[in-house]
Amino acid sequence: MGFSAPTGILLAKELRTEFRTRELLATTVVFVLMVLVLFSFTFDPTSVESRRFGPGLLWLALLFAGSLMLHPSFVREQTNDTLAALRLAPIDPAAILAAKILANLVFLLTAEVVLLPVFAALYNLGLWPVLGRLAVVLFFGTLALATIGTVFSAISSQARMRELLLPLLLLPLLTPALIAAAEATAGLLENEPSLSPVWSVFLIAYDAIFLTATWLFGEYLLEE
Repeated sequence: MGFSAPTGILLAKELRTEFRTRELLATTVVFVLMVLVLFSFTFDPTSVESRRFGPGLLWLALLFAGSLMLHPSFVREQTNDTLAALRLAPIDPAAILAAKILANLVFLLTAEVVLLPVFAALYNLGLWPVLGRLAVVLFFGTLALATIGTVFSAISSQARMRELLLPLLLLPLLTPALIAAAEATAGLLENEPSLSPVWSVFLIAYDAIFLTATWLFGEYLLEE
């Protein structure tokens, strides 16, 4: 069996499962809203202060969202040994990971669509003029979060303390991508907005490297 057909089938299954209940998505949105509101009370959200602290706070909140949302990716497959059944199916193991990554990417982007207007209102930021370029940064930064988070969710799903292990594994590898995404976002919030080509290329290269590594080592990542 090819790669794209199983990936599409598994992706549709992931999307149906989550959007039918919306439990994880709703919980994540509420949690991140609370984080953004709490952060907004720590300083006076003038335009100058918001441009200075806003990008870092935004990506920190998205990291919290990712840690919460990505954890159940493979844990819920253990209930009826679904993952074992998928591994026995005649499909490329990379297709399983690809479907999980794409599903998590969709969930995180959906949460960001809800959270971005709230972030702009709380921190007194006008995002509309740079919305297109900001969407590019959010996409590639979120893709990095979804890729690394899904991979380490697969690795930590069999661990005894998986709830603590996933954040510990995520932070070291995600730090370069989060710095690049925050710096690119900060450039878009300046008085004269500009999208830094250095940070943009860094994010794209980061995503390409880890997506390639996931494709090459997908079979080993899913082994118990």
